[in-house]
Amino acid sequence: MKKLDGKVALITGAAVGLGEGIAEVYAKYGAKLCMVDLSPEVEATADRLRKDYGAEIITYVGNVADKEQMKAAAAQTVKQFGALHIACCNAGVCRLAPFEEMTDEMRDFHIDVNIKGVWNSCQAVVPYMLQQGGGSIVIASSVTGDLVADAGEAAYAMTKAALVGLTKCLAVEYADRNIRVNCTQLGYARTPMVEKMAQESNPADPESAIRDIAVGVPMKRLAKPTEVGELFAFLGSDESSYLTGSQVVIDGGSTLPETMSMGTN
Repeated sequence: MKKLDGKVALITGAAVGLGEGIAEVYAKYGAKLCMVDLSPEVEATADRLRKDYGAEIITYVGNVADKEQMKAAAAQTVKQFGALHIACCNAGVCRLAPFEEMTDEMRDFHIDVNIKGVWNSCQAVVPYMLQQGGGSIVIASSVTGDLVADAGEAAYAMTKAALVGLTKCLAVEYADRNIRVNCTQLGYARTPMVEKMAQESNPADPESAIRDIAVGVPMKRLAKPTEVGELFAFLGSDESSYLTGSQVVIDGGSTLPETMSMGTN
């Protein structure tokens, strides 16, 4: 029996990048999926996973920043599969700019997607989890904001740090009703979002920006989206039944070194 057999999961930001990696691992482990994304490309991703894993998947093209759309996605999931056991709140954005040049529109874009999007997703799924006697919510936070930060990331860092507080509060609020809430704190994975950040950081040579990230990681590489998916699968599954309110760092050790120049290596 696979670890997610019989489970129904809603995954946001599921078309590409981390969301695609999460969906692939969930499909591999037998979950039924509702894959949500703003891009219609989510259907092509879902079709690949249906062919590769025989997974039962529906898609919903919608905006996590719109609460009614997230309610509709959750309702469609329950209508199709009869339950909603896991929510993977993955959808997120990052745009870089010096703080003094960061516009209110850019700030609010991060708040709308990174904070309100997770808020909306949680409010959409919690009523179904309460009705069925429990569930698991996995929120994609980041090492950025809560543990570390780089220049130009003020809006991203602020919004991702806020998700740690949301995780802890929801974990306490719903612990006695069998809804677990945990968050992942990723360093860097090779995703379209990171590639865009590299382009913003070094327009002349974005690949060098990505190579330089790997230099600062003790494992000397970025994560694969499916490696992050494995963590989401563990936190969503019954294997993590006594974990709630946890912040799980997955960064290849990048937040561990005190410096990059001292030591014996």
